Amino acid sequence: MHAVIFHQHGGPEVLQYAEVPDPEIKADEVLVEVRGCALNHLDIWVRGGLPGITIPLPHILGNDIAGVVREVGAQATWVRPGDEVILQPGVSCGHCVECLRGQDNLCRDYDILGYRRAGGYAQLVSAPAVNVIPKPKNLSWDKAAAVPLVTVTAWHMLVTRADVQPGEDVLIHAAGSGVGSMGIQIAKLRGARVIATAGSEDKLEKAKELGADEVIDYTDDDWPKEVKRLTDRKGVDVVFEHTGAHTWGGSVSSLKRNGRIVSCGATSGFDVKIDLRQVFYRHLTILGSFMGSKAELLEAMKFVESGAIHPVVDQTVPLAEARRAHELMEDRVQFGKLVLLP
Repeated sequence: MHAVIFHQHGGPEVLQYAEVPDPEIKADEVLVEVRGCALNHLDIWVRGGLPGITIPLPHILGNDIAGVVREVGAQATWVRPGDEVILQPGVSCGHCVECLRGQDNLCRDYDILGYRRAGGYAQLVSAPAVNVIPKPKNLSWDKAAAVPLVTVTAWHMLVTRADVQPGEDVLIHAAGSGVGSMGIQIAKLRGARVIATAGSEDKLEKAKELGADEVIDYTDDDWPKEVKRLTDRKGVDVVFEHTGAHTWGGSVSSLKRNGRIVSCGATSGFDVKIDLRQVFYRHLTILGSFMGSKAELLEAMKFVESGAIHPVVDQTVPLAEARRAHELMEDRVQFGKLVLLP
């Protein structure tokens, strides 16, 4: 098969389109013909190398995968060749206490397709059969590939961790990102008033089209003051934080008393400062959020199938041009997801 691989960590130039052996499957796995694989910032981090994390090389990236089942292991009795599927990106052991509680994203052996195991930048990928989710018939292949990671992440952040309630004010950062564009929709689904940030007029307008009630240009250093103005100086109930160092200080100051900030990432840097007096004087809650469980993605998929929420695809790129897709993502020019098509 053909795949995009890299033999050493580095910039987009290390990505190579090459012929590699077909993956083999175990008894509890499936072999999927990839019809679409969406990019995530995790791809960039893994490609560049992560301190203390060993990535087997050569490596195939790709966390968000949709395709057609081609082979089924002997133990995977609930899947059939020819099934059109989406793959839940999180891989867990299935037998620890956390997995049995339905909190598989907290499994000590947790991994992600395309992280420390081969992913979907390829014509074929192997995956645990328990990760198979039927593809909604109303989704094209590119949109199906854009669903899994950002949907389960945003759902876990806003529904499970922050428990957003009707009528609350929610600040969604980086509306043009995949997780930001999904976060807007899920917050609206929960009945919240959404204030979204982005870095250009075009992205701000698209955020409004997705349902944002108010929008703010975060390139203006005074954006936290605008949050206060829009909330009658009270601040927001919830901040959906995934950009990290660039926005963290403003995010904390944008919270109302008893507000909560939920964080799933740090695309602009992880080294942040916080005045602890702000936390206890104002009774703030800081929530970490990592991925989400298989059950949560299944719950969210009901709303994808009904059309209440939908993946946002900026553009598709041929698999052989993965380097260009990485360059586009690093330049932050897209609104929504970039999807590779084999």
